[in-house]
Amino acid sequence: MHERIVIDPNICHGQACIRGTRIPVHQIVRMLANGDTIEDLLEEYPTLTREDILAALNYAASLAEEEVTPLDIAG
Repeated sequence: MHERIVIDPNICHGQACIRGTRIPVHQIVRMLANGDTIEDLLEEYPTLTREDILAALNYAASLAEEEVTPLDIAG
């Protein structure tokens, strides 16, 4: 995963991006969450690979797993 994800303060304001691109991880995850398929992303961003997209999902899952925030389920 970390061979494909880079955090560099000089690229996209230090946001996690796919190595060698300016495509932020959050953009990939958001597009998938909004119904785009992996094939859609590969067509839209020809520099991406399937492995890049899976690494972005894995990275996002790792972040979600690390932080536990109680949800207000009563509200």
